[in-house]
Order: sequence, then structure tokens, then C-alpha cells
Amino acid sequence: MSPAPSTAPRFLVAALLLPLAVACGGSGDTGGSGDGDGGDSATLTVLAATSLTDVFTRAGEVYEDAHPGVTVRFSFAGSQELAAQVTQGAPADVLVTADARTMADVAGETGEPAVIARNELVIVTPPDNPADVADLADLADPALRLVLAAPEVPAGRYGQQILDAQGLDVTPDSQEPNVRAVLGKVQLGEADAGLVYVTDATAAGDAVRAVPIPAGQNVTAEYPAAALNGSDHADQAQEFVDWLTTPEAEALLTDAGFRAP
Repeated sequence: MSPAPSTAPRFLVAALLLPLAVACGGSGDTGGSGDGDGGDSATLTVLAATSLTDVFTRAGEVYEDAHPGVTVRFSFAGSQELAAQVTQGAPADVLVTADARTMADVAGETGEPAVIARNELVIVTPPDNPADVADLADLADPALRLVLAAPEVPAGRYGQQILDAQGLDVTPDSQEPNVRAVLGKVQLGEADAGLVYVTDATAAGDAVRAVPIPAGQNVTAEYPAAALNGSDHADQAQEFVDWLTTPEAEALLTDAGFRAP
């Protein structure tokens, strides 16, 4: 982020997955990856990186409108948590991570991934920017209350890559399990600054101030999507992944601040 192998994690993950799922549409089906009403009907469970929460909730609605009988349910978490769910056998149909490395870690569990979007990082501060953060160098101030994503989280790795490239030695006050937790601490005034995706800062609106990172100092985050080999709805899962690469889906993603793949 070893005891003897156990079947318990499989059931724990499956049980925990359901409360986290966000359903789009009104099928009334509360199952994760269960059967639909027959024919092409299906309930797809999509495990997706936290930074996709807003845009995928909208994308699910659009997809359902165009695919009667298909219900899309999302479970959002840090990419590393999603990969753990996949390896532990959680019932799901599609995986979308915020980096290629995490997707590669579960290569034996997925079909061929397709990059659906790209992203970049930005510094966020409370709206009044009490610490007067103006650039990356300011993050090294020991008096600054800095919050970052944990190093096992894609946003955390990207952030560390940026800081290392600038030769900055920083000591965060906390390391969070996903990028939205970083954003939340800044929004609540519990931190003076944090590193999040541009799309997270966009979604937060006036609740934070965004301090851009120059292109030459930034990194590009890739979002690969893949159908899971264990899906009970293999055809529909692959159709959803294919749809995520269409101009319609790309327009939704770019409108939310993501870059085209």
C-alpha cells in the first residue's frame, strides 16, 4: 500500500462494492453484475478511477439512453483499490484506471485496454490562497500544510514525479487514498495546498483556487479502459469500452476538462 490465503477478502470486497456503486437510470436492479431482463439486457458494473466520478455519472446516463435494457453502475475509488478488487474477484464488467501502470498490473484479468482520455495535474488552494502559493517551489515550504495522494495512487505517483523532476523535497501533512480526498481537504480548509487533476479543480469550481503547473513541468495522465475477463456480460462490457472511444464519449470527457486521447 501476508497472511495465508483466504477466501474471505473475495466476499468482503463483493459486499463492500454494492454500497459504493452509483446507478444510472431507473431499472431498479440493485445487483452489481447481474442479469437484466433477457436478450441484450444487462447491468454492467464499471470500476472507475475517482477522478472520473462526475463525467462518468453523466456518461452512464447518455449511454443508457442509447442502449435500452442496459443499466450502468459505477464504483469509484482509487485505481489501486480497483485493481485490488479485480484481483480478489469482485464481480464487475469494466475497469477504467487513471494510469497505464495500474491497468498493466491486472493484465491477466482484462481484455485489450484502450486509452479514452488524458489529464494533467494542478495545484489547488483554498479560494483565498492563505499561504500565497504561486508555483511548485512553494510546496517545499515546511510551514505549508500540504496534502498529496498516497504514492500507490496514480495521482500520488504523478505528483511525486513532478516534484522529483524539480528537485523539490516536500513533506506532506497527509497522504490520501484518492485524489478527491486531497481535493476535499483543501476545500475544507484543512490544507493550504494539494496536487489534483485539472478536472477535479474544474469540478470544484469556486470552492478552490487553481494554480497552473507549466507544461514543461507537468506530466500527462492516461486513462485506459478494458473489459474484464470475468464479466458475465462480455459482449456488452466490450461495447461499453468501445463506446468510450467514440466522438460522443470524447465530447463528454473534453467538456469536463479531460484531454482527448
